[in-house]
Amino acid sequence: MEPPEEGAARNGSGAGAARDRSADAGGPDAPARAGEAGDRAYAPGERAATQGGPKEGTPAQGGPEETADDSRVSAGTASGEAASARTASGEAASARTAPGEVASAQIASGEAASAQTAPVETASGVPEAGRPDADDTGHPSDLGPIARLSLPSRVVVALTVAAVVVGAAVHLGMVFLSVAPSNTISKAHASAINGYVDPEFEQNWQLFAPNPVQVNTDVQARAEVRQADGTVSTTGWVDFTAMDLAKIRHNPIPSHTEQNELRRAWGFYTDTHDEQDHPIGDRGDLSQEYLLRIIAHRFGPHLNGGSVQRIQVRLATMPVAAPKWSAERIDTQTTYRVMSWWTVSPKDFT
Repeated sequence: MEPPEEGAARNGSGAGAARDRSADAGGPDAPARAGEAGDRAYAPGERAATQGGPKEGTPAQGGPEETADDSRVSAGTASGEAASARTASGEAASARTAPGEVASAQIASGEAASAQTAPVETASGVPEAGRPDADDTGHPSDLGPIARLSLPSRVVVALTVAAVVVGAAVHLGMVFLSVAPSNTISKAHASAINGYVDPEFEQNWQLFAPNPVQVNTDVQARAEVRQADGTVSTTGWVDFTAMDLAKIRHNPIPSHTEQNELRRAWGFYTDTHDEQDHPIGDRGDLSQEYLLRIIAHRFGPHLNGGSVQRIQVRLATMPVAAPKWSAERIDTQTTYRVMSWWTVSPKDFT
């Protein structure tokens, strides 16, 4: 083995030559530049403060632990450089996502526009669009729609309501007095009551016991027609009641004319005439003229190519058969009450 001095001399000369070559080539063993720490050969147990060594006042340890510490320092430095590289790449990615920031700015501008179109809240916190109408004092009004009307409008509404109430009371009173038992009021105002109720609002008790109606009656008529050559012909019997019933049947809102005009006209006639068709009182002639004009309008002034000259009316009475469970026997044969011929004039068709 060589003496330590000689080995060190040889190593020193070799190291010096290596340093000279490094200095010429600018390698890691070159002298330190201005502002940089120069290379240094560390003795065993000594650490460089610039490489993450222990803090001041901490004793350095040599041996194998020193080598492990140096390895950890080198690994930490390498990982720090890798982290720096990743950070740089993340900054580049952030630069690439800059257009997304523009989109976010656009969305923010849209939210600002929405905020401009939102209902404006007042100091009380109620939006303008949802605030109740205010009265003259500026406070919200809790009054109804009628109370907020002008004075002339209120007067018109009040008069309309009053007219409807009075009209309904008069109508109900008239109808009640017409069907109620005879009393002082109905006798004193019989003319006004009958004039109001008949024929539009006529009421009767014939539907109820003890004497309900048990027959069907049809008003029928025929016409005598004069042709242009002077010949006269007579039509067959026309059942006008059956025609009215056909219009009423399956009709939820039949007209008053179809229901009552012909029926009430015949009732008016029979009430003012006896069994021989002689008028009773002053209303007999009026009832006959009323029934004649109704039939004349239904035929019309011209029929079958000629002109209508006379009309004859009859009533067909058909008793209703008894139910099967009843022992009552009823003759269901139709009977007729035939009037005389009535001459018509042009005014009967007007």
